[in-house]
Amino acid sequence: MIKGKNISRYISVSFLAIAVFVTGIVNAQDTVHYIGNTLSNINYHHGQLTPAVGVHATQVMRASREHPEKADGFGWTYNHAPNMAYWNGTFYLQYLSNPVGEHIPPGQTFLVTSKDGENWSKPQVLFPMYHIPDGWKKEDVEGESKNLDAVMHQRMGFFVSSEGRLLTLAYYGIAMDKKDDPNDGKGIGRVVREIYKDGTFGPVYFIRFNKSWDKSKSAYPFFEKSKDRSFKKACEELLATPLMMQQWVEEADRDDPLIPLKKQFKAFSYYHLPNGDVVGLWKHALTSISKDEGKTWEYHPMRAPGFVNSNAKIWGQKTSDEKYATVYNPSEFRWPLAISTSDDGLVYDNLLLVHGEITPMRYGGNYKSYGPQYVRGIVEGNGTPPDGKLWVSYSVNKEDIWVASVPVPVTSDVNEDVNDVFSQLPAGHELDFWNYYNLAWASVGIEKKYNSTWLTLRDHDLFDYARAERIVPYAEKMETTFTVLPEQNNHGMMQVEFQDEKGSPAIRIVFDNEGRIKAKAGARFRNITTYEAGKEYEISIRMDVSKRAFYVSVNGSKETYMIFYAPVHGFKKVMFRTGEERHFPTPDTPADTPDYYDLPQTGVEIEEAVFNIKSLTTRKL
Repeated sequence: MIKGKNISRYISVSFLAIAVFVTGIVNAQDTVHYIGNTLSNINYHHGQLTPAVGVHATQVMRASREHPEKADGFGWTYNHAPNMAYWNGTFYLQYLSNPVGEHIPPGQTFLVTSKDGENWSKPQVLFPMYHIPDGWKKEDVEGESKNLDAVMHQRMGFFVSSEGRLLTLAYYGIAMDKKDDPNDGKGIGRVVREIYKDGTFGPVYFIRFNKSWDKSKSAYPFFEKSKDRSFKKACEELLATPLMMQQWVEEADRDDPLIPLKKQFKAFSYYHLPNGDVVGLWKHALTSISKDEGKTWEYHPMRAPGFVNSNAKIWGQKTSDEKYATVYNPSEFRWPLAISTSDDGLVYDNLLLVHGEITPMRYGGNYKSYGPQYVRGIVEGNGTPPDGKLWVSYSVNKEDIWVASVPVPVTSDVNEDVNDVFSQLPAGHELDFWNYYNLAWASVGIEKKYNSTWLTLRDHDLFDYARAERIVPYAEKMETTFTVLPEQNNHGMMQVEFQDEKGSPAIRIVFDNEGRIKAKAGARFRNITTYEAGKEYEISIRMDVSKRAFYVSVNGSKETYMIFYAPVHGFKKVMFRTGEERHFPTPDTPADTPDYYDLPQTGVEIEEAVFNIKSLTTRKL
């Protein structure tokens, strides 16, 4: 029994508990949350997630210290934090770069462009290296600068003004040593320049200084000094847009009046709901809602219920079908990269694969993390590609720069049997239903040769491979035929796998580097026949899950009976890959690699192997 003052105290505490409980319910209803049952399995790079159909992942820039002419022209191997825009019929992508590791100067920002999102220009220096005057001291950090350059570390890259001017921005920070944070509000400041329609750049200006910086030591003038009134107007419009300013919070002064929410929530992205509300997303899948264009937020950013995401970016946007998508790493690691979709922008109910490969980290470096990470799409107002696809940019291992396009509506299912004879498909649309992993040194694409049209996989990359896969109607019994023309039989290899929806293979056919076509039979391989360079091989397979067996024939030969090398409940994918499946890194791999840790032979280019696929047909039995 509660008496006296304790009664009023009890009542007050009870009402407080009820209020907190009710507030939690309201927030759960009015905030982003995930209600699906699918979770990623970090023991697999693809997380055992079913792919979204038709994802095209393209390596925009492959880092190479030994062959800088094939990379960025500098041979720098830390490349990260890309941002995208679509303007004037062109994709623009900027990313920051350092010679070896994160926060270790010098730093600069590069720009690449593309008309189609598949073929990209060589990197250009967008914001160059910036020297810090000797003797500069950073508040609360020991030592002073000597022969020190700035590093770049921005979360925002582009802004298209209401008059259609394209601004690009970056941030010069100061890192006194490899553990110092350039985003502590004690850097130099943010720079801006215009990109013109002819592809040239305007001069570099500062648009915002950190107050700790001595402006008299600045290498570039303040934007207000520009004589271009339209440029200044675009800068002023940017500064007056709270949702743009929120992206600056990490680098800005901690009391910068332009930043609406000054708490250090990182990597802000956002989208609008039909009622005008703004959904905000930050690292760790933190979320809140603003009803006044980002000037204020309804509640303290909270973890989006049901979402799994660690210290990596999450991207959210409205899609061209008037629905919504988030793209992020659904784990405590930076793999895999996945997409979840929503009808209303709040309730997310699925999880599909976007990028499930991890290239070997060729070069060590400070704070380099494994996996496809730091994803960013095209911010509202920064352009809409005409193909209706969702486009995202990201880095792999903080080393190579990638983009991926996801067809809209986003789906994981194909309902019709496959009849992909590439010479009979509409030009430019041959791979609409194919997923591919297309590298600078291991490419995937359509080629016309040998009096036909082919899906061609090329590979001269010692560390990686080309991969193309076709989602098929789910089947427990299926027959399939594919035709391959290899251009060599004494080097390189191609594996063809039949997999379930989680990427688990039951059948593997191999064109090996000794001129043999073979199939995996448990721990060993069984030879089927030999193959020659320049000849076509039509391979037919009948498979039956209930019998855990398949029959295979080559060019009409007598069928060979074999057992699955691993059990599956059914088939969902046919995959072509020019290398062995990778299992490194694992969840137990150390998170950090030392600066001096490079893989052997990072500059080696192997002899190119080429495999041409003429057709793939499937029939569900």
